Amino acid sequence: MVGCGLVAQVMHLHYLREFPGCFEVAVLCDLSPEALAFAGGLFPEARLLERWEDVVAEPLDAVLVLTPGSHAPIAIAAAEAGRHVFVEKPMCFSVDEARLMIGAAEQAGVRLMVGYMKRYDPAYEELVERLTTSDVCFVRVTTLEAPLEPYVAHYPLRRGELEPTLLAELLADEDRRVTAAIGTDDPVLRRAYRVVLLDSMVHELNAVRGALGEPSELRFADIWGEPAGMTATLAFGAVECVFMWIDLPGIARYEQELAFYAPNERLSLVFPSPFLRSMPTRLVLEGGEIGTAASWETVKTVSYEEAFKLELVEFHACVVEDREPRTPGQDGLRDIALAQAIIRCYAEGRPLPSPTLLEEIENRPLH
Repeated sequence: MVGCGLVAQVMHLHYLREFPGCFEVAVLCDLSPEALAFAGGLFPEARLLERWEDVVAEPLDAVLVLTPGSHAPIAIAAAEAGRHVFVEKPMCFSVDEARLMIGAAEQAGVRLMVGYMKRYDPAYEELVERLTTSDVCFVRVTTLEAPLEPYVAHYPLRRGELEPTLLAELLADEDRRVTAAIGTDDPVLRRAYRVVLLDSMVHELNAVRGALGEPSELRFADIWGEPAGMTATLAFGAVECVFMWIDLPGIARYEQELAFYAPNERLSLVFPSPFLRSMPTRLVLEGGEIGTAASWETVKTVSYEEAFKLELVEFHACVVEDREPRTPGQDGLRDIALAQAIIRCYAEGRPLPSPTLLEEIENRPLH
């Protein structure tokens, strides 16, 4: 495991301990001595390393990449060393990086999986199954972002501070990669791309794509700065889809809803904060008797299984069964392409056809 910070300590380290017959954690790596010591306390048999370059040289089956920043350098090196690779979202910072990651995995014959845990949520899986018989015509995706700390303060976290010079180098590298992806110095657009799209909205984009397929058009995008927010309208064939995201930092009341509307029924997913273990996603089913005032609503708890745990089950299965994961590198590439397209759509003020169609993606800077 490369990266033993927040998501590792809250989720991945916790659930890996439940799979001793499937996973042996042999090496842990982090630049923070505090985070590394905490993870090492959970897996005392693991080697503790500071440099990821030393990790990929170890005789491992797979590498989990959970670091901040772009995952491309570590994922490419791990694949070239013959290791299967799991990367947390965002997969990387640009389509160019994603293609290099996919190419390295294909050349080495290893699996590359992107950690979109919501795709493995049992409530999401049931929603997708129900959509196969639903005449959906409109989709509304709403995310009200909330402060993080209240949702993780009850966990025994150890993160620490990096040495200032090292931190500055990492931030400079991140800035260069963002510039390569969207080619603008506008601070609002850079934050929208890095923090809003890649850190958060990429989940919503991926979830809707997983349910509806690829968008036929990116029709509109609006971005604003204080508080940070974004709206994007896409067409999935005849289905209109509106994404709305806003940061509301004053209250710990995270809300996210994916609502699918058909003339005769409504299907919605209401997600809890992703940092609360085993909190169920609510599946809301609405219907009625056509031509009458009679209507009904059912709120269903599908399962208490944790989506972060189930995606680890999928990673193990795709390796031992020698098959593609349900969220492979190509899937992550399309999300990065869509994130870049949203910035371009806003900056250029025009719709973009087939924003995730790989044959038509133009990975060029804005002008």
